[in-house]
Amino acid sequence: MHRVKDYNQKIWYIKETYNNGWSYDYLEIQIKRDAYKRQIFGDKPNNFKLTLLQPQSLLAKEIMKDPYIFDVGALRENFVEKDIEKAMIDRIKMTLLELGNGFSFIANQYRVTVNDEENFIDLLFYHTKLHCYIAIELKNKKFIPEYAGKMNYYLSALDDMLKTELDNPSIGIILVRNKNKLNEENFKGF
Repeated sequence: MHRVKDYNQKIWYIKETYNNGWSYDYLEIQIKRDAYKRQIFGDKPNNFKLTLLQPQSLLAKEIMKDPYIFDVGALRENFVEKDIEKAMIDRIKMTLLELGNGFSFIANQYRVTVNDEENFIDLLFYHTKLHCYIAIELKNKKFIPEYAGKMNYYLSALDDMLKTELDNPSIGIILVRNKNKLNEENFKGF
């Protein structure tokens, strides 16, 4: 903590360490990665205010970071999404710590079948504080609108197949290589 000069940042790191059970080494990693600024000040495009009720919209926004930093080791030069996914699964503990408190891993390549058509969600989690499923799609390209359409399809399928009356609507996160500055209204349903 001696590297953190700002009082508010110190308090934030102390609270996060307590809430998430961070080890000394992991706290040091978070300080190096400037987790405070990524969590508090990151530009996180979303439409949670438009699609979720309070307090879920605020909680959903709080779980987002910008950018996410996943130390997935050395990947070959021309890696594809499956390579990123495999590296993340191999390092699931660090992946869960980066995602934040409350994420519970369900599956990778989670099968979604609608009208005999099979699709696969790259990563599926359940968030224990938001009480909802979270679908994560990994794209090794910059964002294109088709990704949002496919995510909406996944979210509808998850809500139809898995969601109970105790669960909140599912949330989708699309992780892309490059960040676009998009208006909240460009997102529908996630």
